[in-house]
Order: sequence, then C-alpha cells, then structure tokens
Amino acid sequence: MKQYILNRLFSGVIVLIGLSIFTFMLIHFIPGDPVRIILGQRATVEQIETLREQMGLNKPLVEQYVTYATGVLKGDLGISLKTGRPVSAEIAERFPSTVKMAAASLVVAVSLGVILGIIAAKYKHTWVDIGIMSLATLGMSLPSFWLGLLFIMVFSVTLGWFPIAGGTGFVDLVLPALTLGVLMSTTLIRLIRAGMVDVLSNDYIRTARSKGMNERIILFRHAFRNMMIPVVAVIGLQMASLLGGAVIVEQVFSWPGIGTLSIQAISSRDFPMIQGTVLFIGAIYVLVSILVDIMYAALDPRIDYTTKREGA
Repeated sequence: MKQYILNRLFSGVIVLIGLSIFTFMLIHFIPGDPVRIILGQRATVEQIETLREQMGLNKPLVEQYVTYATGVLKGDLGISLKTGRPVSAEIAERFPSTVKMAAASLVVAVSLGVILGIIAAKYKHTWVDIGIMSLATLGMSLPSFWLGLLFIMVFSVTLGWFPIAGGTGFVDLVLPALTLGVLMSTTLIRLIRAGMVDVLSNDYIRTARSKGMNERIILFRHAFRNMMIPVVAVIGLQMASLLGGAVIVEQVFSWPGIGTLSIQAISSRDFPMIQGTVLFIGAIYVLVSILVDIMYAALDPRIDYTTKREGA
C-alpha cells in the first residue's frame, strides 16, 4: 500500500506539472491584455510598457514559466495582477467558504441518493421505482443555473424564506447547497438503485430474509455495505469537484468561493490567479483520488494493490 501511494503521488506530481504547463500556455493565448485592463484604455504606450516590464510579461514565455514554476516549488503561487495580493492568500481566504458549501451539498446529495436509491431498489418495477427514477433522470438533465434560479424565485422572491444571494451565513447556504445537492444526488440514486437491485438478488439476501431478519438490517447492513465501493468513488469525485469550486452555482448565488475567484480572474486576465486556482483544483483532484483508493482498501480488504500494480 505504501509503495502504491508513493507511485500515485509521483504520478500526481507529473499530472500537476503537465496541467501547469498547459494552463500557462493556454492563458497566454486568451484575447486581451491584462496590462491594458489594469491601466485602462487611456494609458500611454510608455505606461503600458513600463508596467509590462514590472510584471515580467515582456519576457519570453519559457522564461516566464520557469520563473513561475520555481516560485511554485517554493510555495509561492505569485501575486495577483488585480489585487496585488499573494495568490495563495486569496485562495486561502476563499477556500473555507467553498468547503462549507461543499460539505452541505454533499450531505444533501448523499442523504437523498442513499434513501431514494434504496427505496427504488426495494420497490423495483413499481410506481415508486418509476417515479424516483423519472425524477432522477429529469434532475440529470437540468442545468444547475436554471435550478438555482428556480429556487431563488420560489423560496426567496415568492415565499421570502431565504435571502437571494450575497451572504455567507447558514441561511445563505441553504439554497446553494440544495441546488448542488439535488443535482448531485441524481447520479447517486441511479448508481445505488442499480447496485442494490443486483445485490438484493443474491442468495445470501434470500437466506437472511428466510431467517426472518429485519428488512432494514438486510438493506443497510448487508446489501448497501456490499456495494459501497462504486458509491465511494462517485462521492469522492463529486467532493473533489465541489472543493474545486462549483463555478456556476457560486456565480448564481454570489457565493465567495474558489469558483467565483477563478471566474473573476479570467474576466480580468489575472494570469497568476488563473494558474494558481487551476493548479489548486488539480491538486485537490489528485489527493482525493488517492484517498478514494485508500478507502477502497478499508471497505474491502480483498483489494490487493500489490497485485494490481504488478498486473498493470
């Protein structure tokens, strides 16, 4: 396991290096000059060239990347062209809000996904199953911004139960968490329903029922536990995407997280901030994927990573 984790960490570093190179090259082909955005359209040529030299944007791209990569190795993600603050400080300031929304959304998604998925499997091919799966399919086809705006219209504008947008408190968190949680739960519902239907058809489940075992114990302790590995994988990827910033939902509700920060950086052509947020999100995905593999082993001791590595 230790060797496997080290190999995954090494491959993760390679992925992050490739991601940083790709992002660095891509943003320099984005139309728009960050220097002109900072100084405005009335800036003189001398002012533009002076600021470009101060920011190091007049150097060759290779030299700029080497300077950036050297700083990253030292823990320095650069200075924001827009605010003049360290990129790492900006990310650290926004990340707690993203974690708060991600955790709340995941609670909603897992709760709905597990409960409705198990109910649909228990009553398969009935109107209950058809109704739940129809709602899940509908939810997968809904754009997140549309559902967010619908919740705002119903619960904020019409009923007045929640603020429209802009806050960071618990009440302000409800609608963004519901929006993301409901949409994320649709994947879990379909996955859990399919897995539970397969597991409930096994002989040991029929044996447990013939012995008069409580149905709730059969569903949760025996059936659900034995199909948790794919569920853990999906939840892990969903958590990674949430920690990376649910860009559209954060924009709809003006939630001050990583997603909003990245959109603002793109709009202002803030190169260091764009690179920093992308690299940060990539690191989250790498770490979460490793944690998911470790949880695999905890949930199923039969998984042998040594054999898996040798067979690769």
